[in-house]
Amino acid sequence: MEGAVTRYRILALVVGTLLVLLAIGMVLKYGPTDMPALAGVVAPVHGFLYMVYLLAAYDLWRRTGWPLNRMVLIVLGGIVPLMTFFVERRIVQDARALRGAKAEAGA
Repeated sequence: MEGAVTRYRILALVVGTLLVLLAIGMVLKYGPTDMPALAGVVAPVHGFLYMVYLLAAYDLWRRTGWPLNRMVLIVLGGIVPLMTFFVERRIVQDARALRGAKAEAGA
C-alpha cells in the first residue's frame, strides 16, 4: 500500500501546484493584464495530470477500503485551489495509520 500512497502523494502535490498556477493564469487572462499564455499552457497539463491523479486516488481508495465520501473528498481536492494540499496531508496520514494498524493486527 505504501506505493499507492507515494503515487497519490506525488500526483496530489503536482496537481495542486498546477491548480494554483492555473488560478494565477486565469487572473492574468481575464484580469486587466490580458495575458492568456500561462493559462493556455497550464490548463491542458493540469487536465491530463488530474485524470492520472484520479486513477492514483482510486487505487489508494480501493486498497484502503474507505467509504465513498472519502473518495469524493479526494476528488474535490484536485478541483479546489489550495484544498489539494490539505486533503493530501490528511489522506496520507490516515492511509499510513491504517497500514500501521493492519501491520499490528497481522503481527
